[in-house]
Amino acid sequence: MLSRCLPAALRVALRTALGLCLISCATSRSFKQEQMLSPKREFRGAWIQTVFQDDYRGLTSASFRSLMEERLDKLRACGINAVLFQVRPEADAFYRSAYEPWSRFLTGRQGVPPDEWDFDPMAFLVDACHRRNMEFHAWLNPYRAGTAGFGDFAASHVLHRHPEWFVKYNNQTLFDPGVPECRFFICKVVEDIVSRYDVDAIHMDDYFYPYPAAGQEFPDDLSFERYGRSNGYKPEQRDEWRRENVNQLIWMLRQTIRETKPWVRLGISPFGIYRNRGKGRKGSRTNGLQNYDDLYADILLWMKSGWIDYCAPQLYWEIGHSSADYQTLIRWWNDQKCRTPLYIGQDVARTMKAGQLGEKMRQSRLEERVQGNIFWPANELLRNNGGVADSLKRLYHRYPALIPAYSGLHDRKPGRIKRLRMEQTGRGQALRWDVEASCKGEPDEPVYFVIYRFRKGEKVNLEQSKAIHAITRQTSCPVPAGNTPCCYAVTAVDRFHNESNARKVSVK
Repeated sequence: MLSRCLPAALRVALRTALGLCLISCATSRSFKQEQMLSPKREFRGAWIQTVFQDDYRGLTSASFRSLMEERLDKLRACGINAVLFQVRPEADAFYRSAYEPWSRFLTGRQGVPPDEWDFDPMAFLVDACHRRNMEFHAWLNPYRAGTAGFGDFAASHVLHRHPEWFVKYNNQTLFDPGVPECRFFICKVVEDIVSRYDVDAIHMDDYFYPYPAAGQEFPDDLSFERYGRSNGYKPEQRDEWRRENVNQLIWMLRQTIRETKPWVRLGISPFGIYRNRGKGRKGSRTNGLQNYDDLYADILLWMKSGWIDYCAPQLYWEIGHSSADYQTLIRWWNDQKCRTPLYIGQDVARTMKAGQLGEKMRQSRLEERVQGNIFWPANELLRNNGGVADSLKRLYHRYPALIPAYSGLHDRKPGRIKRLRMEQTGRGQALRWDVEASCKGEPDEPVYFVIYRFRKGEKVNLEQSKAIHAITRQTSCPVPAGNTPCCYAVTAVDRFHNESNARKVSVK
């Protein structure tokens, strides 16, 4: 209560100031809550698996196109803004490659081309994703060449030319990571993809050295003798040598991509546990398979050295899991204080079975360094397992989101659009704008545009996702007819997702 002894004018001033403060606090809380429910920037990916899948095997080119158009529409409808498609499941290709044969998971038999001689599935998918303003990440398995006893390799497979590069382990055929020529070959494959296709990223998951099989030692004695011992590694240092082999591959991939197209990112989706606390003080309070000790993948080194552009740890366990608690792990990854963006790999089936989608989404948005999620696998979204697609549409992806900017790679805004105007077309009203011509491939070149809509008198706030009317790669956008006065604001976004200042136009 204000003291009655204060002068009347001062009491009025204090009440006004207190009221404004309360309004400001309420507005701030409201905006933070809105950002939690519908952030304007968030990576929303989905993994599309091809290994062991019969969905695509033997489809005609026309059927493949039709199926993928339908699936991409469904994924976009539930808010997905990035597709991670497995284009190289076992040293083969879902694209026209001069280095590796057509995948058996596409045509039914390795090396057999599609029915249309000029059909290229990856070229089609890149275009189909970009038409929907979804990113396309080309997902490759680096070392896997043959799964589950597969041995019917096409005549063009590199195994026939260089059998000395490969080993057999746990019924699989694998590149030996200790052989330097294997690294050079994998980098050639990546350079080929990046140079010929407009991919947004190269993506690799958790398969580096293979998951350990009980009672089986990885058969790299020959490569260790030739490339390890000759470089000063002692027998008791074999684990360090293996980690260095993978480190060299990641560093070489980074250099290859940067020199080919600097805007294409390199992303890794590691197993969810870096290291258990029992193995070292940097580890998490977990008890499970480890990247560092079992798969020889030193993810933290890659992140701290800036060798990868995003990390998507696969936190597939439930909240409360006895050996690998989801909350323990997401906090551990967030606390590493690396500048590398974090996206959380979510197991849809396990999450929905446990009824934990809401809490996991909340947790991923609470952590400072977590900038989105990737859902495993896309098929669970497509069949709406447990109502997951409905929940994403209705709640967690209610409004569209831009992918967080990779400002560490390039931090300048693109130039503003020119001559924003409203025009009458044969189909109604449309916004149109011009863009300054620039050399294709320049980092500042606008790639897509964001159209915001505000009611008359409403503050123009470009941080509100609910204000996004449309996102397009065209230089025009239809707008609804109506008698309500409003203001439209249009921005340009570059390949790194940096956003320009806005141009505005009022519609009476």
